Amino acid sequence: MMTNIGFIGLGKMGYPMALNLLKKHRVFAYDINKRLKPDLIQKGASFCNTLNSLCTKNVSHIIIMLQTGEQVEEMCTSRGGIFDNVSSSTIIIDCSSIDIQTSLKLHNLAEKKSIPMLDAPVSGGIKGAREGTLTFMVGGKKDYFDNTQSILSIMGKNIIYAGKPGNGQVAKICNNMLLGISMIGVCEAFILSEKLGVDATTFYNIAKHASSQCWSMTSYAPVPNVVPDSPANNGFKPGFTSQMMLKDLLLSQTAAKLADIQTPMGKTASMLYKQFVMQGNEEIDFSGIINMLRDKKSI
Repeated sequence: MMTNIGFIGLGKMGYPMALNLLKKHRVFAYDINKRLKPDLIQKGASFCNTLNSLCTKNVSHIIIMLQTGEQVEEMCTSRGGIFDNVSSSTIIIDCSSIDIQTSLKLHNLAEKKSIPMLDAPVSGGIKGAREGTLTFMVGGKKDYFDNTQSILSIMGKNIIYAGKPGNGQVAKICNNMLLGISMIGVCEAFILSEKLGVDATTFYNIAKHASSQCWSMTSYAPVPNVVPDSPANNGFKPGFTSQMMLKDLLLSQTAAKLADIQTPMGKTASMLYKQFVMQGNEEIDFSGIINMLRDKKSI
């Protein structure tokens, strides 16, 4: 059944996600940057100039796709924001990747106002957002999740319930910490094999059938012309930017302190990606760190 969906945040991920929703629902979109307004209207969406306008469109769900916890909190709690205007029958779905503390704070505020809320960060990158193949990791009350699966399935192929509020963010942070670590390991293995006389394609064909097989290699190899659609084939255009990987790795270290544990590999990956970003590579795909690792003078 077609319904009204609100969508906040029309960036590199949010925009294609909103377009996929348009295939089955009416979409009311909002973004501080209005550059995409004409294009969205042409494609059949409605563009709201204020959050109040979006919240009063009888929307069944509002999806938030922003970059930081501060941005999400501002949208939700500011005067005239979502929590001030939304109906208690509307489910808020925060698909942003943010810190656990802010996510839990927003869940608690929403509950006090009788507003249903889920945290549902995604994995799959721009390609997954465009093709509707994202993985959603969802935290919050189970009945809210059950109500929302049909909406999320328009944008993704794996909709996974992670448990209590905040657990979606926990899963995303841990996933991306592992991704950052594994990409560095894959880069180092390709560099070492090449230096010792095994070309990249040969090493790939061996490793993809061996115990080192992992997503960072077989789906996202950091060397050109080894796997289709890898950013390495296109000058490391993202993809998933190094700046965003660094953000998620830093979130993992904040989470580790919260849990009172040590994650030495996560800490090392954070340090390396911080160095890579500070060299001016914030908009380069995160697999592009292979170039810094090749240059022993840069480390």
